[in-house]
Amino acid sequence: MFDEVLGLPVHALVVHFAVVLTPLLVAVAVAYALVPRWRPSTAWAVILLALASPVAVFASFASGPRLLEARFATAEGTLAGNIATHASFAVPLLLSVLGLGAASLILVYASRGDRFGKSGTTVLSGLTVVLALAAAYYVFRAGDSGARAVWG
Repeated sequence: MFDEVLGLPVHALVVHFAVVLTPLLVAVAVAYALVPRWRPSTAWAVILLALASPVAVFASFASGPRLLEARFATAEGTLAGNIATHASFAVPLLLSVLGLGAASLILVYASRGDRFGKSGTTVLSGLTVVLALAAAYYVFRAGDSGARAVWG
């Protein structure tokens, strides 16, 4: 399932979804958390991105070892080091995006009808911003290190 599509490595295809959807989720989730007047118009985007981005990151996470096994199993030296660096960001990125997706969905739920009170929504907003910063950091590091491994 996570090998190839039409002869192309799945990882090389799905990683682009992760690299686009995750920063979009970060931006929309932070806007939703920090600008309450935008919440009615951005809730749908937060919900869609909070569901799609973790799926894209998981697909990238699951397809990476398959690409390594199929194309780079004998890599040595600098290339092997670059690949190892890239792979080291996989789990933190997946966990931070899963956390951001969950926090964003809970924040949307909580802010509709003020279900958790003002202080609960404020805490969720803060948590969402912190997780967004972590996801932004790890998606940048994973994407940059992956690009350097391939093109550097």
